[in-house]
Amino acid sequence: MRVVIGSDHAGFELKNTMGALLTSMGHDVLDVGAYNDSPSDYPDFAEAVGRAVLDGRAERGILICGSGVGASVAANKMRGIRAGMVADTYSAHQGVEHDNINVLVLGSRVTGEKVAEEMVRAYMGAKFTNEERHVRRLAKVQALEDKMCTR
Repeated sequence: MRVVIGSDHAGFELKNTMGALLTSMGHDVLDVGAYNDSPSDYPDFAEAVGRAVLDGRAERGILICGSGVGASVAANKMRGIRAGMVADTYSAHQGVEHDNINVLVLGSRVTGEKVAEEMVRAYMGAKFTNEERHVRRLAKVQALEDKMCTR
């Protein structure tokens, strides 16, 4: 699978580690930065990850900032992005299975490397169930997005 990964300066080290993990799992990784730990702004990387998913250059995304909160808020401003900030493996796979998240958001300052690895593995191994109840709920999310957002 083609996966886009991005982070601000706070997530730089964890981004590199998760990128190497994804490569070792056989995924094609598109790294959209940050490329160093100099201060940078998470909305820029949320947009870069989101655009890669929306443009079809990646099937899924992983986005990292210090807490995960800011990057999640920014990514979810993009029509068509369903970013889930997770702190456990259950949410990482359930977010795909039930909510069809297309961007996983991690907080590098609140999540250890091994836990992050487990969450990335769970996210990448999950598939949307396409069960009627989940399709129905996602249609309501889409309707809300259509009603409240403009391009």
